[in-house]
Amino acid sequence: MPYGSRLAAMMTRRIGRECVYTPSARLALYLALRRWCRPGARVLMSPVNDDVILFVVLAAGLRPVQAPVSPWDGNIDPAAVPESTWRNVDAVLTTNLYGMPDRVVELRRRCDELGIPLFEDAAHAIGAHVDGQPIGTFGTAAAFSLSKHVAAMAGGFLAVEDARTRRELELLRDDLLTPRRLREDLSTTLRPLARSAVRTLHLVRPVWRTMQRLRLLERDDFRMALHAPRLAGSARHAPSLAAYEPWVRVDLHGFRTRHGSLVRGQLELRMALLDGDLARRRAGVSLLSGTTWATPALRDRTGDGPPSLFRVPLLVGNRDALLERLVDHGVVAGYVYDPPLDDYAGAEFTEPSPAPEAARWFASHTLPADPLVARRIADALTKEGATPAHPPTWRNGERFGRAPEGARG
Repeated sequence: MPYGSRLAAMMTRRIGRECVYTPSARLALYLALRRWCRPGARVLMSPVNDDVILFVVLAAGLRPVQAPVSPWDGNIDPAAVPESTWRNVDAVLTTNLYGMPDRVVELRRRCDELGIPLFEDAAHAIGAHVDGQPIGTFGTAAAFSLSKHVAAMAGGFLAVEDARTRRELELLRDDLLTPRRLREDLSTTLRPLARSAVRTLHLVRPVWRTMQRLRLLERDDFRMALHAPRLAGSARHAPSLAAYEPWVRVDLHGFRTRHGSLVRGQLELRMALLDGDLARRRAGVSLLSGTTWATPALRDRTGDGPPSLFRVPLLVGNRDALLERLVDHGVVAGYVYDPPLDDYAGAEFTEPSPAPEAARWFASHTLPADPLVARRIADALTKEGATPAHPPTWRNGERFGRAPEGARG
């Protein structure tokens, strides 16, 4: 029986596509890129994304191309991508940032016209739909993450269109997995329980401050250190996951470690709780979408009921100071993707966006709010006097973003 087949079957029943189980979404994405892209291929992606994803693309031997984005959700704005860029990309990678769906219908249409694959990064978007169709079923392949949901902190899937492709990818996955270690299995199993205990006992602030003082966090800022000379040297070995492992493994060192039955059994139990988790997230999204800090893109999506988001993108002034003060309220708001990837990595490692201002604005004003603690965050922002931020529609005479109907400029 293939590794992780029971978990894969659970995900297949959920979205209706063949699924490959992986220890992480980043490994799932790497599998897809290696399977469908030749070395040197150019991949269009949003610059408002986790830096780990940039390094996964580089590890696959590909050239990241940063796209213009919507200032309302940070996802690719297909209409703003120049035709010259469309003609020179070999694949498109969505983000579904914080669970807000990409414009997948339009992206799929453009990819079909160009004869190139569409990859869906659905790590934030389990349970998201567009026109009644699940995110993860529009593209050539889609990477999902369990570590972002039901407090699993491990596990991922690659969803594909047919069983033959699934079997091919299972073989490629097995070649990339590193051996299981009992100590790592125990750590992976216990970490979610420890985090839950910290929250239950209201120890978030002292634990986080202690980790900061002892320098136990892998990132000193929102982005990890680039180490440009060493990163440039790794390109000589690409495609190679091992050559880029110092970057790809940040925040999840076991991203390609084979999980034993202890971890997989826990993940099966947690996955059975997924619908309840999504329902609680929808309730939190409903609360936060009614606040003054909610992006109009979120308000527009709540007409048919609130979506189930991994994080709710709130737009606030003085964001960085607010993030620091929220810790005193027992809230650590991670998943901040600032600066955009082209500003972070530079032209040596990625092709910059032709229209970077929307990404810069969105990345510097977005506060990702966990909908599971929506009331606590809303109360904290109110006490701190947080002001809403509204992006301009025009800047320096150039189009900056298409404001939703009724939105303020």
